[in-house]
Amino acid sequence: MKIKLTNGIILTPFRAIKNGTVIIENGQILGVHEGNVEVSDATEIDAQGQYIAPGFIDIHVHGGGGFDFMDGTVEAFLKIAELHAQYGTTSLVPTTLTAEKEDLLQTLDVYEKATRSNTNGAAFLGMHLEGPYFALSQRGAQDPRYIRNPDPVEYEEILNHSSSIVRWSAAPELEGAIAFGQRLRQKGILAAIAHTDAFYDDVLEAYENGYSLVTHLYSAMSGVTRKNAFRYAGVIESAFLLDLDVEIIGDGIHLPAPLLKLIYKIKGADRTALITDAMRGAGMPEGESTLGSLKNGLKVIIEDGVAKMPDRTSFAGSVATFDRLVRNMVNMANVSLLEAVRMASTTPARIMGVENRKGSLAKGKDADMVIFDEDINVRLTMVGGKVVFKV
Repeated sequence: MKIKLTNGIILTPFRAIKNGTVIIENGQILGVHEGNVEVSDATEIDAQGQYIAPGFIDIHVHGGGGFDFMDGTVEAFLKIAELHAQYGTTSLVPTTLTAEKEDLLQTLDVYEKATRSNTNGAAFLGMHLEGPYFALSQRGAQDPRYIRNPDPVEYEEILNHSSSIVRWSAAPELEGAIAFGQRLRQKGILAAIAHTDAFYDDVLEAYENGYSLVTHLYSAMSGVTRKNAFRYAGVIESAFLLDLDVEIIGDGIHLPAPLLKLIYKIKGADRTALITDAMRGAGMPEGESTLGSLKNGLKVIIEDGVAKMPDRTSFAGSVATFDRLVRNMVNMANVSLLEAVRMASTTPARIMGVENRKGSLAKGKDADMVIFDEDINVRLTMVGGKVVFKV
């Protein structure tokens, strides 16, 4: 079956094509054209002068719509995928929290079941294990009961249990963390730096041994630190100095406008991926919620557009949806729409190694796309040529 998207402003990584046409066949893009191209036997979708962009790719998300990936049910996975598709996400990487090994193994098993029946929401790209190998001092909202150093016996069991892990976040200064990064690189798994008190030398060694991404830059990590009057660069400065990729929670709260501008100025759109880091409260009303599984998660409060710990001393995750991230980069950080969309699609696709099939509107790639208006309100979301959301 052929589909023709017409009468829209097509956003490629390099330009905007006014009144363009996208032709889709068998779930893939057959062509991207200027003007209204005649296509026989095609179902036509009129973009009504709005933007046609590659679908947003969320490489770090925990939940939404009242569900968390740690709930341990197929329903939770599918409902989260459907919720985020309503806001333009066409691919996502389900993310765990620090937990017992048994809970991680169960979540991986559920992921594999859910993937087989995920037909109405954002596609899954594989699992992201966030923790449990973190610095206790930088735990943020991660449950301290489960934080520990990398244990080869444990992580080898997890790696052997499932082939669905595509990234794993850890603190590189911990004992055993460098060997852990090397092992992930051997397995073709993206190693990311997170929840860490590392200094520059630690980050440099990690970079040389497999770690290539900084998880939610500025959140739960060291900056310039003084020891005995001497200053030391932390993870933040290291991320700016080294050719590391960074991901940022662009909700406008975890990072205010000046920091969004600074990151963009230094790292640029090609090294910066937008993420929601959303927990179950995304798309839900404000009030009490739970971070992590309903069984043993942490009680949190959703207010002011963010999740907070009950004592309000720290954030406990984002409740952002992807449309909000793109909107914030344009309106708060003064980034062009093309560049903001690149941070939402092309860059995360490259970071996750799926740029050959996702992340841009080009012939031969998956027909994952989103139509939105000038205020970045999503009107239609398509995953693999199937419309999964439409206003």
